[in-house]
Amino acid sequence: MTQPSDLSAAKAQLIDDFGKVVADTEALLRSLADVSGEKAANMRAAVEANLDSAKARLREMQGDALNRASGAAREADAYVHENPWAAIGIAAAVGVIIGLAISNRR
Repeated sequence: MTQPSDLSAAKAQLIDDFGKVVADTEALLRSLADVSGEKAANMRAAVEANLDSAKARLREMQGDALNRASGAAREADAYVHENPWAAIGIAAAVGVIIGLAISNRR
């Protein structure tokens, strides 16, 4: 089963990769700007339309990721306010585990 952090990392990588594709496509369009002819113009128009669509999808994906992150932060905040002692216990346990891991490395 995929862990939420793995899923988040995969989504972040997908967004990053998608952004690189968009940047490469923009560079390709700039290099094709000097090519003349009807076929080249049609190709440029098709690539520009696909690029605009890809940019819109990338913005949508980033917005969705931001909304989900904000929702998770609100849920965590609500949990801490509703269960302060549990949150303190969890934080203390994480601190002990990190402390032990660091002390074992030395």
